[in-house]
Amino acid sequence: MTPTIRDARAEDEAGWRRLWQAYLTFYDHPLPEETTAFTWARLMSPDSALNMRLAVNGPDILGFAIHQHHASTWVAGDDCYLEDLFVDEAQRGGGIGRALIDDLRALARAKGWKRLYWHTGRDNARARALYDSYTPEDGHVRYRMTL
Repeated sequence: MTPTIRDARAEDEAGWRRLWQAYLTFYDHPLPEETTAFTWARLMSPDSALNMRLAVNGPDILGFAIHQHHASTWVAGDDCYLEDLFVDEAQRGGGIGRALIDDLRALARAKGWKRLYWHTGRDNARARALYDSYTPEDGHVRYRMTL
C-alpha cells in the first residue's frame, strides 16, 4: 500500500493523539496533557515553525513526521530538523517511514532548504536501519539541558 502524505489538518487531532501516545510510550517518555495540547496548537498555527506531515490511508493516520526549519551557520540557507518520526506499529516494515522521509526531503528541496537532519536512540535498531539507508550517522552526540 502506498500511503498519501499530506499536511496535518484540524480534523486529524484524535488520530494524531493516538499515535503520539504510542510514540511517547515507545520512548518511555510521558508528557503532561498540557504539553501535548500545546504541541497540537503549535502544529495547527500558521505562525509556528513547527509543522507536521501525515501518512494516511483514507481516514486512517499511519504515521507522522514533525519538522521545523531554521537558519544555519554551516550552510548558506536553512536546515530542516525532523524532530519526531513515528509509524503505527502495525504498519511498520511497509515503507511508510521511508515515504515520510522522502516526502520531507522533497519538501525541503522545494523550499530551498540545504540540509535535513534528525537523531534517534542508539538502540533503536529498526529505525537506524532505515536511516542508514539514507546517510551514515555523523558521529555527533546530543546533549540536552532542562532549563
